[in-house]
Amino acid sequence: MGTHAQRRRSRRRGRRRIVDYPRAGRSGVRRWLPSWRLLLGAAGLFAASVATLFVCVYVSVDIPDENAAARREANVYYWSDGSQMVSTGAVNRQNVELNQIAPSAVDAVIAAENETFYEDSGVSPKGLARAVVNMVRGRETQGGSTITQQYVKNTYLSQDQTVTRKVKEFVIALKVDRKKSKDEILKGYLNTSWFGRGANGIEAAARAYYGIPAKELNPSQGAMLAAMLKGADLYDPSVSAANHERARERWAWILDRQVAVGLMAEKERAKYRTFPEPRRQSRSTSLGGQTGYLVDVANRYLKQQTGLTDEELARGGYEIHTTFDRTKVRRLERAVRRVVARDLDPKERAADRHVQVGAASVRPSDGALVALYGGPDATTHFTNNADTSGVPVGSAFKPFVLAAALQHGVSAHEPTADAVAPLSGRAAAGAGARQSILADSRYAADGVLRRSDGAPDPDRPTLREALVSGGNATYVRLGKDVGLDMVRRTAVSAGLLRHSMALLEPTFSVGTSTPSAIRMATAYGTFANDGVRRDPYSVTKVVKDGEPLPGLAPPSSRRALDPQVAQEVTDALRTAGKRLGVDVAVGRTGDQDRLRTAWFTGYSKDLSTAVTLFRLRPGEPQLLPLSGVAGKKSERGNVLPPRIWKEYEE
Repeated sequence: MGTHAQRRRSRRRGRRRIVDYPRAGRSGVRRWLPSWRLLLGAAGLFAASVATLFVCVYVSVDIPDENAAARREANVYYWSDGSQMVSTGAVNRQNVELNQIAPSAVDAVIAAENETFYEDSGVSPKGLARAVVNMVRGRETQGGSTITQQYVKNTYLSQDQTVTRKVKEFVIALKVDRKKSKDEILKGYLNTSWFGRGANGIEAAARAYYGIPAKELNPSQGAMLAAMLKGADLYDPSVSAANHERARERWAWILDRQVAVGLMAEKERAKYRTFPEPRRQSRSTSLGGQTGYLVDVANRYLKQQTGLTDEELARGGYEIHTTFDRTKVRRLERAVRRVVARDLDPKERAADRHVQVGAASVRPSDGALVALYGGPDATTHFTNNADTSGVPVGSAFKPFVLAAALQHGVSAHEPTADAVAPLSGRAAAGAGARQSILADSRYAADGVLRRSDGAPDPDRPTLREALVSGGNATYVRLGKDVGLDMVRRTAVSAGLLRHSMALLEPTFSVGTSTPSAIRMATAYGTFANDGVRRDPYSVTKVVKDGEPLPGLAPPSSRRALDPQVAQEVTDALRTAGKRLGVDVAVGRTGDQDRLRTAWFTGYSKDLSTAVTLFRLRPGEPQLLPLSGVAGKKSERGNVLPPRIWKEYEE
């Protein structure tokens, strides 16, 4: 029988270890070198552990809700010619369908970012491994992600560069790839990617860099935008010469890459040898200058016509096409600035301080609001002077009194022969009836009609003469004889708003009402349009998610005055225009007006423009006097609105 030690060694040899490490029966270094079986087993165990962990993570990670930022879009406003006016909102994005993007631009992005997009499972294991290695080395974890992974990052996750976020991105990308079609993923990626110049998504980028929608990009422009996906801060060619060179090289590489992966023919590639220089100016989101006033007017009209709320507009995504004519808006602003700079001297004359100007132009044929001047800058002067109330219109209201008299007649007096001339469609004289009247009838302040061909009498001017200069007392009496309620109804029928009308007191006929410049241009436009009224409108079309919103057809027309009445008022107002050296009809305030405002409205068949001037100290409700504005010969500021109008029209 052996010793105790021998028996122990025998029992040890009889038992098999699960892991033969250190290796039995080996000595020295060989004892510590693992066998191939051990290595294979360890690798298998590691793989099984990773697989188990992945399954656990895959099951536990769901596709989250979209980021609020990924859903947020800009509202984009367009001039009447279709060019972009401004993009508003925290995010400059306009989501578009895949068929609204030039196919060549889509191909450029696929070739540059993920050529196997339509074949892969939505993830890049190499990219994930690279992120882990970079983390170990203390570098950024960003690696080569697929389009699906980038879409997931843009839409569902934060932009943090961590392994946790990369793992989530990997898992969610797998699930998204199974849940959504490749085209849905590609569309989402193109609508959420950052292209620089404040542009989120390819539609905003196409307009920011080239001033066109994404569907109009040519292959060269599409390749240039695809280059921006690598980092616009390094590739926007307008930033620096180094950026320009990097952008040019990557642009050329992307075009060549499209050929290499079969997305472009060599013959097509040969057409694009010149780098497509983008516009140097970036997209402007500023609401300064007149832009803020234009957007404000468009938004109010849009909400009124469609029922959209401020909250709905704030969510963005609306393409808003306006009636505003870019050339006319800029010309009107330039006219105001020139006259104000030339004729006002607030440093030397206290009366020239706090002067405000408002103006608006309307197209009489359809009511389109084509231009306005709301103030010096919408970001510093918040009230829109073109669309404000509280500024009495003065003698510029007289044409509505004349129109009411021509349309409805006056209460009976005892006229001399030929004092009246009944016209078809107007009130006829008769027992107890109203009497018809002409613009050239001599109408005294005591209400007595005189022969239109009688001897000149300074105290008994014609209504035409009283309209052009002075004649306030005549028109006060005329309004009384027509009936102030009838005058008010005529003015409202022509286009002024009922709530802007003053109390029906004797001075009502000489302009105590407070219409806006927009509404004055509209109502005078009714005269220009032969008595047919067209309400002002500022939005022609709104598109949301590719679909136009209903309720935005131009306002319908309505008959406000008989054609001959409108033509006679126009003829009378043209007399005032000739005095100013212009062949258009004009109405204005005069030196008899004691209201603290100055107005001028001029119109032709094509355009009706109203200009108002007043003084208002910020934070105070009361208008300041106009005496002394622009010097002693300014007729209490009344010379300035016509100067602005002439500067604008010339």
